[in-house]
Amino acid sequence: MKIPYRAVNKFVQKTFVFSFVVALMLATPAWQRAYAQQATAQKVASGKVSADAITRHVNYLASDKLQGRRAGTPPADEAAKYIANEFKKAGLKPVDGKNYLQDFSFISGVKLGAKNSFEFHAIKMVVASTFTNETPGIVSTKLKVGTDFMPLAFSSSTPVNGQLVFVGYGISAPELQHDDYAGVDVKGKVVAILRGSPDGNNPHGKFAEFTAPGLEVQKKTIKAREKGAAGVIFISETDKFSDDKLSTMRHDLNFLDAGIPVVVVSKQAAESLLGFSIQDATKRANGEKTVEAKQANSVIKTTTVGFQTDVVKLNGKTANVAGLIEGSDPQLKSEYVVIGAHYDHLGLGGGESLEGNPYGKIHHGADDNASGTSALLELARVMMSDKANLKRSVVFLSFSAEELGLLGSAAYTRNPLVPLASTVAMLNMDMVGRLRDRSLFVGGVGTSPTWKPLLDKLNGETVTSASGPNPGNGSGSRFQLGTGQDGFGPSDHQSFYVKDVPVLFFFTGSHDDYHKSTDTAEKINAEGTRQIAEFVREIATTVANEPQRIAFVRVKSEQPNQGRRGGFRVYIGTVPSYAEQNDGLKLDGVRPGSPAEKAGLKAGDVVIKIAQMNIKNVYDYTAVLGELKAGEEIEVVIKRDGQELKVKLTPEKRQ
Repeated sequence: MKIPYRAVNKFVQKTFVFSFVVALMLATPAWQRAYAQQATAQKVASGKVSADAITRHVNYLASDKLQGRRAGTPPADEAAKYIANEFKKAGLKPVDGKNYLQDFSFISGVKLGAKNSFEFHAIKMVVASTFTNETPGIVSTKLKVGTDFMPLAFSSSTPVNGQLVFVGYGISAPELQHDDYAGVDVKGKVVAILRGSPDGNNPHGKFAEFTAPGLEVQKKTIKAREKGAAGVIFISETDKFSDDKLSTMRHDLNFLDAGIPVVVVSKQAAESLLGFSIQDATKRANGEKTVEAKQANSVIKTTTVGFQTDVVKLNGKTANVAGLIEGSDPQLKSEYVVIGAHYDHLGLGGGESLEGNPYGKIHHGADDNASGTSALLELARVMMSDKANLKRSVVFLSFSAEELGLLGSAAYTRNPLVPLASTVAMLNMDMVGRLRDRSLFVGGVGTSPTWKPLLDKLNGETVTSASGPNPGNGSGSRFQLGTGQDGFGPSDHQSFYVKDVPVLFFFTGSHDDYHKSTDTAEKINAEGTRQIAEFVREIATTVANEPQRIAFVRVKSEQPNQGRRGGFRVYIGTVPSYAEQNDGLKLDGVRPGSPAEKAGLKAGDVVIKIAQMNIKNVYDYTAVLGELKAGEEIEVVIKRDGQELKVKLTPEKRQ
């Protein structure tokens, strides 16, 4: 799951071993025991979801062998082949009649191009440098890429040349009585920025939002661009340049192009560049009125910088996995119920990881989302055994690259294997492996008038709306359901909802292992996952057999919870597309009744400017959203059908 709700769940694990298998293992050779064990694992009641089979699938998908299933890697390809083989064994057909895999490409990484260069010209006045001789005067210095400087992965591959300006920590927060840009003209100039803040990197300090891991350099770059800077130089925070995480380019699909060139330089190169020590730079950034700070001002005015970055984006390939059960009714079989779950996870970590050290450990993703994938495989097997009683066809979809921004489901809805107009519903399982106290969250309940009474009936009691996986009304039900009305959300069902397909989203809550290497197979509640899969099977079967296809409803605006990265003071109701990051922010949709809808924005629009901020990506969008004020009308510039349009929008106060 890309952006979860927060909750804490413990695990319950149930196992079952047939006594005759134990006896067989004691009485037969090893090869016969292995064969018998495999046969027994597959010998489950054809019409019933098996907790043992779910355990077997989770153990494989979340194993060290599959290395966290990061989209675009060989282990993820192995996971896709495993899922396709399970579909084939169950008797499902390839949806297109040829192949279970639906290939698609995405930007999987970046590498250095051949045209990276950095040169500066300065009057040497203060400190001797390892990069220059000791003769005062104009000195030209070249830095070496990879040793002295490194482009950031989101740097624009354009040359820049201009006067150097030191802007401290690069933080502009007048409300906190701190503004590094106050009284400084940086238009057309190159800014040098320290990492951290006056509080250091204190996650509980008042500057924490400006130094959040994985967000700091993006936010500071956006602010520099907003102020008119032509380029950005970050100063390394480590004594040894190779120890700085920024010295190794790591890309973020939500921030592919900052709009200006950006580099990080070593501390040693920075001192030569600035003409004063990092210690004095820090004193100045913290507001200390030192002689060195005054000298620094005069020295920087005589320094010009020229650099070019060349960042090459790499295309990766991955695949969704799709299987079909053809319906038995001659007329209704041309309509489809989709059941989905993403199979990818974070591989060996990365920017999405919540580990203290986010790189290098296998992020197994047992709950996220080997649990949903395993439930999907069991549903495919069980529903295939009962295909004569399915009037409509059922498509089973296991998506890739969900963790990178719902890329797999977006690729599917752009190129659907069955017509979206004939898709009557989509049921999505994401993180269904930690059921505790029967608490299950179901989102999307408002997307069809069918959902609530159907859930009431199948769950055994009236469902009470809630904002998360909270207890329901009594002990007679199968689950204590918490529900959400909206079809937007942090997983693949959103890609279908924006195409006017009724959706449901099943989720047992987040936990302390979310996006960490500790999300491992032994913590999965296989019996709970089995119960959820049975619940989904009954819902899917009912919808597949309804005489009339269920109706779709676009839910009235719900102001969403902003999740672990905090909220905003205002609400405008746009839903960004994480799958398409070009020059601007494409909208997957707008929430009904929201300020965005009232302003005339709609799905497919590309937002290129909000107020005075040029918008190139999701980070620009969130940055400007944090600065808007409720009730103050702003101008939004969009591209629609190749034309540029301007609309007026008034943000609302967030509830």
